Amino acid sequence: MSTDALLQVRDLRVVFRLGGGLLTPKRDLVAVNGVSFEIAAGETLAVVGESGSGKSTIARAVMRLVEPESGSVMLDGHDLTALRGEALRRVRPKLQMVFQDPYSSLDPSKLIRDTVAEPLLVHGRMGGDELERKVLALLEQVGLGAYHMNRYPYEFSGGQRQRIAIARAIALEPRLLVLDEAVSALDVSTQNQILNLLEDLRRERQIAYLFISHDLGIVARMADEVAIMYAGRIVEFAAVAALYEEPRHPYTIGLMRSLPRKRNHLEKRQPLEAIPGMVPDLTRLPRGCRYQDRCGWTEDRCRQEEPPLLWFEDAEGLRRASACWRHNELCTNTKPC
Repeated sequence: MSTDALLQVRDLRVVFRLGGGLLTPKRDLVAVNGVSFEIAAGETLAVVGESGSGKSTIARAVMRLVEPESGSVMLDGHDLTALRGEALRRVRPKLQMVFQDPYSSLDPSKLIRDTVAEPLLVHGRMGGDELERKVLALLEQVGLGAYHMNRYPYEFSGGQRQRIAIARAIALEPRLLVLDEAVSALDVSTQNQILNLLEDLRRERQIAYLFISHDLGIVARMADEVAIMYAGRIVEFAAVAALYEEPRHPYTIGLMRSLPRKRNHLEKRQPLEAIPGMVPDLTRLPRGCRYQDRCGWTEDRCRQEEPPLLWFEDAEGLRRASACWRHNELCTNTKPC
């Protein structure tokens, strides 16, 4: 971990207690288990995985919407997991979140002007005419205008609502924006518009993004680095170009093979290759590697010992990590290690 990172997450562990009723025994679901990463100012880290992998739980733990059992979240020198009350409130303007569903993230009873103004009022930043001008400037920055200020959320499309949510999120000039599947509920055309907006904001404001997604196509466009999640752990970490050129974990390879492929008019359409099997029950994880039952490279060691996230340099000298005992063999699928 570098000392100049804006966000540092170390050994984050989030546990949900299940059951405990008359007929159901108590069980611990470890949604996030020992996750560490960092994001520099103005950079984007994408966290990728299928549903239930723990990626959205990481987003909520960083925002302190769920409490981690252990580990630390350092933002600009502040340990968010140790802050309470007024001390946490003073740091909150530095990080904001845009949620997946633009339909439920806005208060349907509030005018848009009041929705965007709310964080500025709560944190005592401004009022009166100055507040009015600021709200208008924020709406204009996300592609809306004065005409939209006195309307309600139901009068807007999904893409417009997400623009409003982004305007509200950047009102306090945060240094980190957590984007939890922020474009997955939008159609492709609207997705591109919102992604263009986010790229412009990052360039103009030097905002860092924690970008939660299941869409590897979008991640290739938006991210500087990628963390691949599986069953609560990071199983691969790499710069985005290196990851797409040479994945070094069987799960990442499976994700890549499941992507639609570009083809010319002479090529036959090829069926997508789905990853076989199911994600393991997080309350009853197998001994050894948690991906073993879905992996084509499993050997005896994989069933006995869980591989740690092993850091190494690839053939290009780039530092990356894989939680696979056989990561050096996997790269022969594309080029020699």
